[in-house]
Amino acid sequence: MTPERTLPVADPLQQVHSSPLFAPLQVRSLALPNRIVMSPMTREHSPGGVPGPDVAAYYRRRADGGTGLVITEGVAIDHPTAVDSPNVPRLHGETALEGWRQVVDGVHEAGGRIVPQLWHVGPLWGAMGAVDPATTPMRPSGLWGRVGRTVYPDSYVERASVPTRAMTERDIEDVIAAYVRSARNAVDVGFDGIAIHAGHGYLLDAFLWESTNQRTDHWGGDLRRRTHFPVEVIRAIRLEIGPDLPIFYRFSQHKQQDYAARIADTPDELSVVLGALVEAGVDVLDASIRRFDLPAFEGSDLTLAGWAKKLTGATSMAVGSVGLSKSLRDAGTPKPADLDGLLRRLDAQEFDLVAIGRLHMADPNLATTLRNGGPIPTFDREQHEGRLH
Repeated sequence: MTPERTLPVADPLQQVHSSPLFAPLQVRSLALPNRIVMSPMTREHSPGGVPGPDVAAYYRRRADGGTGLVITEGVAIDHPTAVDSPNVPRLHGETALEGWRQVVDGVHEAGGRIVPQLWHVGPLWGAMGAVDPATTPMRPSGLWGRVGRTVYPDSYVERASVPTRAMTERDIEDVIAAYVRSARNAVDVGFDGIAIHAGHGYLLDAFLWESTNQRTDHWGGDLRRRTHFPVEVIRAIRLEIGPDLPIFYRFSQHKQQDYAARIADTPDELSVVLGALVEAGVDVLDASIRRFDLPAFEGSDLTLAGWAKKLTGATSMAVGSVGLSKSLRDAGTPKPADLDGLLRRLDAQEFDLVAIGRLHMADPNLATTLRNGGPIPTFDREQHEGRLH
């Protein structure tokens, strides 16, 4: 009698290369060879706001490593209170723009694609470093926001919680114009699209959150009216850059001021916000959450990225602790985690793209590593966050 032969169990990582993770995707003029995106991560290695050769090499290494799309760290738009760190790159001024040309050219030479993440910190002005106390931060209603679970030190929270004047109509017009100028600069430099940081309590998100937007004019009110400012920013950018380049839009429920905050308590409320943004010209909804696989609403296993796609039909991108055992905001050091759940959701077309942050720091060749069967790299905060690797 022939003994029964036991077949080996396939290692999920050995199957990654044949999964939808490596299927191509077209978004307007942007042709992506796979679904792996380098998530934007603030690095502060651009003295005076100018990205140098080390920044260019840093991004090129990820393109060389096979990453489908690189989204840069948050980049200051052309507004005086956009970003409060002198080492965060800016997207205005000829010296900075020449630095970005070198970054973009290097990524393109490696066969990659790259978009900048336009950033205005809004109410969170002063969180990254000392600022002139005479400078008024841009806040919809002059409010920092309801304080909840936050990683900010008490000393900063106490200072920031002091109300300032609300944004004026002139302030709002100036900020919209600054987004448009920086978007035009991105196109002229050669970027492959535009990304907008509109989550985490920063300026665009501050208009959506009822705790920071208590205006009674046409920029505030119910949730639909609170979407007015982000929608106008998107419309203005789309008008400026034309129909070919894609716009990515990062949104979140949580805020830096309060990790338990929400802009939408139901899918219907989320639909109000996201539907208006897609109608205005957003192509990719970047759903930022601390763990990408957490259900967004009670009664459903669907993630925030999953709801974004279901509610709007737009391309959606998942982000948050991919390949890590836990969020970096939790105590202890995260260990590598398998990708089974990610691949299952991607295979089911719950979302379309996967933004991976910290593992791209640990392994510039992350996409090639995953295509070849692993292993998932180990992220070490002390080793990987403090330098450009």
